Amino acid sequence: MSTLRRAPTAKSRARKRSRIRSRTKKKDPLFVDGRRPRPMFVDYRDLDTLKKLINRHGKIVGRRKTGCTAVSQHAVSKAIKRARFMALLPYVGE
Repeated sequence: MSTLRRAPTAKSRARKRSRIRSRTKKKDPLFVDGRRPRPMFVDYRDLDTLKKLINRHGKIVGRRKTGCTAVSQHAVSKAIKRARFMALLPYVGE
């Protein structure tokens, strides 16, 4: 007995398409009033903002999770590293 596969019908294609969801674009947490500050600078002393951008283990959270653009993510990582060096943030979590 040979196993032949039937071509997908219009109903099955529509069902598959409905499962696919488009991602909503996250807003960059560093933008002020929807505009990017120029030059891009994140203050290393602004610990409330920086704590939101690191996880409980002390690692810098990636762009996909934070919603930052590449430029703002570079500024964030630089500010976090400066704050760690100045002993304002821990290198490791609790």
